[in-house]
Amino acid sequence: MKKFLKVLLTIIAIPVVLGLLYLLLLGFLTIVEYRPEPVEDVAIDNPSGTLIREGESVRIMTWNLGFGCLGDNADFFLDGGKGVKTADAERIEYNMSGIMNEIKDIDPDIVFVQEIDKHSKRSEYRDETEDLRNTLPEFCNSYAMNYKALYVPYPIPTIGQVDAGVMTLSGFNTESAERISLPSPYGWPLRLGNLKRCLLVSRLPVEGSDKQLVLVNLHLEAYDNGEGKIAQTAQLKKLLEDEVAKGNYVIAGGDFNQTFSNIDVSAYPTYEGNWQAGEIEAESFSENFAICMDNSAPGCRSLVKPYADADKENFQYYVIDGFLVSKNIEVEKYNTVDCDFKWTDHNPLVMEFVLK
Repeated sequence: MKKFLKVLLTIIAIPVVLGLLYLLLLGFLTIVEYRPEPVEDVAIDNPSGTLIREGESVRIMTWNLGFGCLGDNADFFLDGGKGVKTADAERIEYNMSGIMNEIKDIDPDIVFVQEIDKHSKRSEYRDETEDLRNTLPEFCNSYAMNYKALYVPYPIPTIGQVDAGVMTLSGFNTESAERISLPSPYGWPLRLGNLKRCLLVSRLPVEGSDKQLVLVNLHLEAYDNGEGKIAQTAQLKKLLEDEVAKGNYVIAGGDFNQTFSNIDVSAYPTYEGNWQAGEIEAESFSENFAICMDNSAPGCRSLVKPYADADKENFQYYVIDGFLVSKNIEVEKYNTVDCDFKWTDHNPLVMEFVLK
């Protein structure tokens, strides 16, 4: 009987102890939670003295780097795959080297990147912002954190520590940069392990003008029920409309995790069970802004399975990366550069423009 009682008490005690440990972990993560202010100044490294000019052709690109870990070998658990830690140090080096060489080949004047890690377990604690600084050593740059967690306790194996964000690099003088917080759809405790998304807003003086070129680097919500995307898009729209009302030139770009209603995505059918992008009504932006999304090649691929050996004719693709450009800017051309998703789950989008 004594042995039976010991076994019974042990069986009862194990879930109680595990529950207490879990509560202690949540309490600790709540104490150390990243809580950014609504608006924060962002440091500008390596300032440039070159001013952007009206009438001059400028090349800008945006690219989601998949934290250097989502090459064609990778799947990802949040997209229906199995992968959590999707790359070792050797694969990360391969991915980042390929990405940096492609950026050099594109030869941009301005670069937006999303999902770039500074100190994360998933990317072997590599500072990927240094890769970009070394690739474009003459560019000024700014970085805004949008995912910081001392420990993300899911799934198994866990994601662990994350320190990541968005980064803007420019060959032109940048007067100031700000991190503007976006609304989060997640309450406690889910928010402890989720992104704290933001807009990275950079202001470039224009030579011989009192106007500014306002650059907005963005990465909007991906895995919410839709309410987060709507709220974040509404805040983005207000900011852009306010800047247009001041007479400024405005370009917003990045990973919307949504397509626009006027973009024909019929070439990329949806497959049941895969993550699907939201849709933004084009009319809500089209009066003051041109929508630049290229559907000639997919901008993003599903992570439901690795891409290298997949049936590429029957795969889930998306058109979710783009630019919103104010009507006082002439867009000369834009195109998706098809990298066959070798180094990340996105392809870069490149646009050439002129300030009128």
